[in-house]
Amino acid sequence: MTDTHTAAGAGADIGTGADAKASANTDADHHQPPYLIGHFAPVPDEVTAWDLTVRGALPPELSGRYFRNGHNPGPGQKPTHWFRGAGMLHGVRLGGGRAEWYRNRWVRTPALEGAPLVRDDGTVDLTASVAGTHVIEHAGRILALQEANLPFEVSPELDTIGAYDFRGRLTTAMTAHPKKDPETGELHFFGYSHLAPHLTYYVADEQGELIRSRVVPGAGPTLMHDFGLTAHHTVWLDLPVVFDAEEHSGIPYRWSDTYRPRIGVMPRGGSADPVWYEVEAGAMIHVTNAYEDAAGRIVVEGPRYDRSSWESSWKWWTGAPGHPPVPDVGSMRHRWVLDPATGTAREERLDSLVTEFATINEALTGSAHRYTYTVAFPGAGLERYALVKYDALTGQRQIADAEPGRMYGEPYFVPAAEGTAEDDGYLMTLVSDLARDASELLILSARDITRPPVAAVELPRRVPTGIHGSWIPDA
Repeated sequence: MTDTHTAAGAGADIGTGADAKASANTDADHHQPPYLIGHFAPVPDEVTAWDLTVRGALPPELSGRYFRNGHNPGPGQKPTHWFRGAGMLHGVRLGGGRAEWYRNRWVRTPALEGAPLVRDDGTVDLTASVAGTHVIEHAGRILALQEANLPFEVSPELDTIGAYDFRGRLTTAMTAHPKKDPETGELHFFGYSHLAPHLTYYVADEQGELIRSRVVPGAGPTLMHDFGLTAHHTVWLDLPVVFDAEEHSGIPYRWSDTYRPRIGVMPRGGSADPVWYEVEAGAMIHVTNAYEDAAGRIVVEGPRYDRSSWESSWKWWTGAPGHPPVPDVGSMRHRWVLDPATGTAREERLDSLVTEFATINEALTGSAHRYTYTVAFPGAGLERYALVKYDALTGQRQIADAEPGRMYGEPYFVPAAEGTAEDDGYLMTLVSDLARDASELLILSARDITRPPVAAVELPRRVPTGIHGSWIPDA
């Protein structure tokens, strides 16, 4: 059984920058940006479906909800940047070997109703979020995140509860990529701004109380989407994508050849100022993991862009003329090794495939990991989208090539109930299938992603390819 309805206000202007009112275009221009067509084409309404068809057998320990966020402009909307589309959550409820329901809901924020981030008087409305980047759970709250704003709390059924500011203690925006310490349960996160202070560091305890905040000195007006967390340090990426008011896509940042790229290492909790390491010019949106090696050096890994690949990908994200056919044309696995003994950084490329949305077993957040799971894009020897599993110990990789017309979403690792090895578990990924105009939630064996899926949950519609998600177990 399926229920359908549209969102009130879905036709309103939606934006995340000062020019939010100019973010939509409803004229007769038939050219559609690449983020509004194909795998990324938005859906026009909200659906609830019950008792979904499952092929294969769902592992009995999978009892909970898989939620995934992404940008889904309302009907008639044409945002000027992929990241400016209204946030829509997609959820699948699993339990007792069944797929109980699927539902999708817009996050009902002031931006969905047309409120701009920057008011007419120049003040910032931190609640005017598209809330379209990530969705996490912490201390019993489910939060939809967008880095220019406050988080938005939603219910386990994806109904919007409202903006959440940690009982008034969060006074800046919050990153879409907080890090939960697997040992203490603390949530580490930050807010950044092109205005001083550029970077503020926060820690919330396991019960959800915001217990620490500190301005990070030395950070600049850079696009700091993510950060690293090790056993003893936080790692800040002060790289050369810098605030530029002349960038009119609505995300006012551009590559700068004159900005000095650095990575900062700071004691966890902010007990001392960061030490900054100069690195080669490059950009990184997502940190795969950061950790300390046996010699006490700080290791940071993630997909890195050079200037050419960043600017080409930006063309896709903005729909600029000459944009490439896929959203990522050049970020590759990269490693930085920061040595406190010498104050220097060493870096190296780890692979030649174009990859993004890399994840690990989150029980190893801040510790050395062996396995990385990621989406690979066509190019560099791949004809189609794929999932890749990297083994840092052996140097080997597994590649699960998507069939024609299919695109994998970000893989999310869920441990098996009796698992002991790092990769004992499952990968969850939402797949968009243009040929069938449909989508599936795939459950893959993390030990061997090339094997047929353990289970596939058939969804009642094609789900637009989105950004980040989380498995929220009932426990």
